[in-house]
Amino acid sequence: MSAKAPVRPRVRIVGTGLIGASLGMALSRVGFQVSLDDPSPTAAALARDLGAGVLAAESAWVPQLVVVAAPPDVAASVIAMELTRWPDAVVTDVASVKGAVLTALQDKGADLSRYVGSHPMAGREKSGAMAAQGDLFVGRSWVVAPGPSSSAGAVAMVREIAEAAGSVVLIMTPREHDAAVAAVSHVPQIAASLVASRLRDLPAGAVALSGQGIRDVTRIAASDPGMWTQILAGNAPAVRCVLESLAEDLDDVLVALRHLESDPNEGSVGARAVLARAVADGNAGHALIPGKHGAAPTTYATVVVVVPDEPGAVGRLLQDVGEAGVNMEDLHLDHAVGQPFGLAELSVLPGAVQPLITALSSLGWPVHV
Repeated sequence: MSAKAPVRPRVRIVGTGLIGASLGMALSRVGFQVSLDDPSPTAAALARDLGAGVLAAESAWVPQLVVVAAPPDVAASVIAMELTRWPDAVVTDVASVKGAVLTALQDKGADLSRYVGSHPMAGREKSGAMAAQGDLFVGRSWVVAPGPSSSAGAVAMVREIAEAAGSVVLIMTPREHDAAVAAVSHVPQIAASLVASRLRDLPAGAVALSGQGIRDVTRIAASDPGMWTQILAGNAPAVRCVLESLAEDLDDVLVALRHLESDPNEGSVGARAVLARAVADGNAGHALIPGKHGAAPTTYATVVVVVPDEPGAVGRLLQDVGEAGVNMEDLHLDHAVGQPFGLAELSVLPGAVQPLITALSSLGWPVHV
């Protein structure tokens, strides 16, 4: 006798931008009934056409779970309306801040037993339903942040959709969540934006020197200013604490550099140690970032391959790496200025370096370590 298919809760998604549409696509693919609503009928219709669900206006069923994918500055108001409109439904949201939303709902006197805050740690530099991906959440962390009044059943339902979307669920309090994302997401956004803004006044020739380092540091600097203003304002206390600590470290570096500038010898005793410590502390922090599939951090070796800038070149390289029996852990492409080739930086386990060099070199690839 065949096993019965699991009974999925009926899900209503309010807000069909990147996150809302991506979640609708992910849940629809695994058998959830999903309805879509958005202040913009065009946005909702586009998400429907992309496979995120059916329009709420054309759906007669009552949702059991409502996901509010609204901007942080209006999330609490939308959540409160959905809690009132659907008195038997659990309501969650996917806003990037949790404490401010919970406080606003408490002030509104909302039924917090049916509300569970959550935050999928996934996104893109692009926004809107056209940027949505059904696999956006696969392998990503999804924080479920219950309030003190959240029921166990409500928490379980939110966990269910997060896991169905392919995420790994972490349970945190709203305060713990906001402190964590301030350090690992919000302050990095500010840092990337500030570093990228230094490029505005550089001569074109100087900007042309940009390599993989500046690209890595500033990748998220292309994010939406309006959205990030809301996020930073909503998490202002936690972001301020991290930035104040960062500012103290930056002041120490500045003092050391001034000493070295004014007197590189006698007047700069200890200054070099400050600079070295700053870089070393960065090494220590970087080493804590989870490795592949969330495992313990692993040190990889890098093999650099010169790749011609022509159709199919990268594809041929990847095929040759695979046929060499080497598992590539990561890949970066860096393009040479004014030259018809690029540099492919292949990250592999240290033991695979020499076999990979031998295999690629025999096939005519210019290889460097």
